[in-house]
Amino acid sequence: AEAKAVCQRCPVTSECLAWALETGQDAGVWGAMSEDERRSLKRRRARARARSM
Repeated sequence: AEAKAVCQRCPVTSECLAWALETGQDAGVWGAMSEDERRSLKRRRARARARSM
C-alpha cells in the first residue's frame, strides 16, 4: 500500500508500468500495480488480442 501511494504522485507511472510489462518484472509494485494486478492485466490483454485476430 505504501509503494502504491508513492506511485499516485509520480509523474511517470504509465511509463513505469509499460517498462515493467515489457521487461517482465514480476516482483514489487511497478506503475502502481502489484504482481497480481500486472499478471491479470497481461492475461486480459492476451485475451483481447486473441479475440481481435
